[in-house]
Amino acid sequence: MEHFDASQSTYFRALLGPRDTRVKGWFLLDNYIPTFICSSIYLLIVWLGPKYMKNRQPFSCRGILVLYNLGLTLLSLYMFFELVTGVWEGKYNFFCQGTRNAGESDMKIIRVLWWYYFSKLIEFMDTFFFILRKNNHQITVLHVYHHASMLNIWWFVMNWVPCGHSYFGATLNSFIHVLMYSYYGLSSVPSMRPYLWWKKYITQGQLIQFVLTIIQTSCGVIWPCTFPLGWLYFQIGYMISLITLFTNFYIQTYNKKGTSRRKDHLKDHQNGSAAAVNGHTNSFTSLENHVKPRKQRKD
Repeated sequence: MEHFDASQSTYFRALLGPRDTRVKGWFLLDNYIPTFICSSIYLLIVWLGPKYMKNRQPFSCRGILVLYNLGLTLLSLYMFFELVTGVWEGKYNFFCQGTRNAGESDMKIIRVLWWYYFSKLIEFMDTFFFILRKNNHQITVLHVYHHASMLNIWWFVMNWVPCGHSYFGATLNSFIHVLMYSYYGLSSVPSMRPYLWWKKYITQGQLIQFVLTIIQTSCGVIWPCTFPLGWLYFQIGYMISLITLFTNFYIQTYNKKGTSRRKDHLKDHQNGSAAAVNGHTNSFTSLENHVKPRKQRKD
């Protein structure tokens, strides 16, 4: 194992250059193997979990879901606040920011971004809850790709470019996660569901986040500084892959749903029926209103 670790460290050093010594000794960062093992176990559970639960009753998980989503909401809020204040204190340049130009503010950003990296490990629980609740339709290619890739990408980011221009996408994503996990926490309480209206706008916010990240990353390519260009090119490519997958998710989830509802509405009138008669809904409409199907979770 030590020989393998030394070999992969030499390979990474040859490919990516010297690692950032400021994170030496930090939990999970010295060695890539734990991150790789965690990701492999995650993918194994994604594959075997639904098979294990196939003939078993789903778990409710309601109480723990409220606590889990509340915890991630607070963590995301903390990261967003600390990143914004760190960038402000360090007078970060929007167009391009190197990794060693802001002194103590850089260290503040690094400490927060470690939590951001670690939060990607915590977020594996999103998928595990889907499996336990037998919501297998929510375990999409987008969901698994996003969760499995982010932990690994951020291990490399933390070891080579743990501050500077790396801050922007994490800051936007932390803000989106405040909205997203607060939504999911509240939706775990049945009495709150009728008041939750912003699910659709979370997906729109994520797409805007990816576009803004591409724009800000491209600024570093057009007006370069000491931040490595290779990382900027990689981030642009990764953002394009997410835009593609999230756009497909948005079309499948919302546009087709709207078309289906319009067709059902037209069919009702063509058949001489209405959604409500004498103040009472028909059984199908009542079922839609009171037992709302769970929508796919994106991130």
